Amino acid sequence: MKAGFGALMTFETALRATEIMLALALAQQAIEHVRHALWPHAVKLGLCVPLLIGVLPGPAIAGLLIAQLILLWRHQGPYNGGSDKMTLLILTVLVAANFAPNRFWQEMAFAYLALQLVLSYFVSGWVKLRNPAWRSGAALVDVFAFSAYPVSEGLRRWADRPQALWLAGWAVIVLEVAFPLALFHSAVLIGALSLTAAFHLANAICFGLHRFFWIWLCAYPALVWFQGRAMGPGF
Repeated sequence: MKAGFGALMTFETALRATEIMLALALAQQAIEHVRHALWPHAVKLGLCVPLLIGVLPGPAIAGLLIAQLILLWRHQGPYNGGSDKMTLLILTVLVAANFAPNRFWQEMAFAYLALQLVLSYFVSGWVKLRNPAWRSGAALVDVFAFSAYPVSEGLRRWADRPQALWLAGWAVIVLEVAFPLALFHSAVLIGALSLTAAFHLANAICFGLHRFFWIWLCAYPALVWFQGRAMGPGF
């Protein structure tokens, strides 16, 4: 086993990268809603500035977490599903990583984010694997034929290509179920993260699920750091 690329990303570098990426992702979300005069979004946008430039990141993250909780309360739960849940997870982990009493607990909090990211892919793949509709390819056919997500009739015509969608469905299943194996080699992990990022990007382009793309990428530095830390001595 080799630490490789992961060993080049220190805890401080990975934490800062996550903070910067999260600030950009949350700023994008807030800008979409500021025109509707929802004050928690305006607060989020304002707090993203110090987080982005690294001024008092701890208080900024704590404020963002409070604002996110207020929005969840106002909307009676996650109104963007998994992306809101991942946002809340990252914010909670970053608060813990910034305010934990010592380096050990800071790293434990950040490692939790890395493991949750791995589980998010594996569990999603396992659910698909157990679903006959995914195994047969019917699930993706239904997505393109009947879902409200596709934004053009050209995309809907993919429903007429069941063999291609069967291959695409199994490619996603294999990628997600096998994702934990990428932890055993840094080069494989970088390749796996590139593929999952491409998967999220395709969903963003085809179906408008852009929040999943940005927020899932925010957790990638934690996993790159974790892989190097876990494969190195003393972990």
